[in-house]
Amino acid sequence: MARWYQMKPCDESYFETAPHVYRFPMKLPVPPSRVWESLTSPNSVADWTPLLKSIEWTSDLGLGATRTVVMPLAAASLHEYFFRWEEGRRFSFYATEANRPLFARLAEDYVVEAAPGGGSLFTWTFAMEGNRGSRLPLKVLNPGNALLFRQMAHGANGYFANG
Repeated sequence: MARWYQMKPCDESYFETAPHVYRFPMKLPVPPSRVWESLTSPNSVADWTPLLKSIEWTSDLGLGATRTVVMPLAAASLHEYFFRWEEGRRFSFYATEANRPLFARLAEDYVVEAAPGGGSLFTWTFAMEGNRGSRLPLKVLNPGNALLFRQMAHGANGYFANG
């Protein structure tokens, strides 16, 4: 049986106070309803990027929703809890536990808005804090992490441009 490592909860203030925050605003060529539909679909953003193997919703959608994410890198899996849900516009979650002791805290925030002149403005924010074993590596790898998260976020551009 896999061992799970507990992670710390957070709230919306964490996206301003976390040791590592990565924010990626993007203009997408589709209406906000299409972006939201994709974000809440069965496999969600795993369709956008090879950096995620799968995303499985494990409850009904909405405030308090849960899901499991599997990442092929480091063979890591996370359980997530949605602490903010504004239907059609925004949600935020934090990881409650992981099968690898990678982080003390990890959270994401997704904001979908109508863009001036049509399309959507999608802002994807990652916030994280290392644990005792990963704090220094996260600091050293910060530029690489920023590039990795940027690649994930910008996978949305290609996904929506092609369909």
